[in-house]
Amino acid sequence: MEESIHKLIEGFRSFHNTWFAGDSELFDKLRHGQHPRACVISCSDSRVDPAILLDTDPGDLFVIRNVANLVPPYEPDTRHHGVSAALEYAVTELGIGHLILLGHSDCGGIKALMRRSAEEPAGQFLDPWLDLAEPAKLAVNASMTESPETTRCRACEEASLILGLENLLTFPWVRERTGTGSLTLHAWYFHMPSGQLFRFDRDRNGFFRLDNNLLHPTGDQE
Repeated sequence: MEESIHKLIEGFRSFHNTWFAGDSELFDKLRHGQHPRACVISCSDSRVDPAILLDTDPGDLFVIRNVANLVPPYEPDTRHHGVSAALEYAVTELGIGHLILLGHSDCGGIKALMRRSAEEPAGQFLDPWLDLAEPAKLAVNASMTESPETTRCRACEEASLILGLENLLTFPWVRERTGTGSLTLHAWYFHMPSGQLFRFDRDRNGFFRLDNNLLHPTGDQE
């Protein structure tokens, strides 16, 4: 435990030396406010940090993380809505121009979704949260009844991203800005075994690899 904390403390020292020692021009600007280029809704998975994955500097991204990078629909009630609140702030206050849903392979949240049942729920808080992706699970299981679990899990990881895009458009301020072109929605999928990043192309209804601006079907990387 002490070794783990020591590594974090040393990590902060390295961060401080990099960004604050000597020329601190970037944080001279950031201390007056943030102006991120994009908002990323990503998974809480420790292996998929969007700032590291996308090689960004402090202040580049406004990041919302949760189990399985899920997006709830617009629900204007008095309950607590952490993801919706952060999303509202990013869109209406920060005025981000790009909103990226970032999913990944081997997602523990999606695995829990695929394996849960009425007899064995995923968890007290996790189970109702995963209900958001239940339509993706049902669609995958209905169309891939003979496929192995790993194949169905990947299909569900991708399908939940598409479902997330649909849920984003239920928010009036997201829908309004995408309609005017001031906000662009993206769904990206990081495939860890190959180290490749894919994006969803709505026109072709599939995920295609980002590789030096060349797009290739995901099937090429299975």
